[in-house]
Amino acid sequence: MPSTTVDACPPLDHLLVGGPDPFTFKLDERFATFVKKHVAEGKGLFTTCSGAWAIASTGVLDGKNATVNHEMIGLAEQMYPNVKWTKEKNWVVDGEGKIWTAGGACAGMDMLGEWVVQNYGVEVASMGFKALDFDRRDVRGERLVKG
Repeated sequence: MPSTTVDACPPLDHLLVGGPDPFTFKLDERFATFVKKHVAEGKGLFTTCSGAWAIASTGVLDGKNATVNHEMIGLAEQMYPNVKWTKEKNWVVDGEGKIWTAGGACAGMDMLGEWVVQNYGVEVASMGFKALDFDRRDVRGERLVKG
């Protein structure tokens, strides 16, 4: 059960946005304001699946490299042409390392696994990967050596 709303939410270090139905979803302006403030403060933003498509409506991805579920790239390019969409990678990190966008859900798991490695080291991350029976893949989907 949610314990807060965007109106009362304390500042977060990181925000993860999953993928809504792209054909029926409209981002509430209160949440859009929350996201813009979060990004402006230099906090981490992660999206997976169609989450980047939803967040693109705020403008925070304009001029940045990003990806979305690869089945949606064409629609994303039409709706949000100021974003540099790519389907060559399963996840993309902006130039400042604060905004991470992933394609489908499995690409999101790979992306977050890489974030853990970069921020806590492969030794710490490997303990979690082992417990989850998780094999890391790189941005192109290639399996990395179990570590």
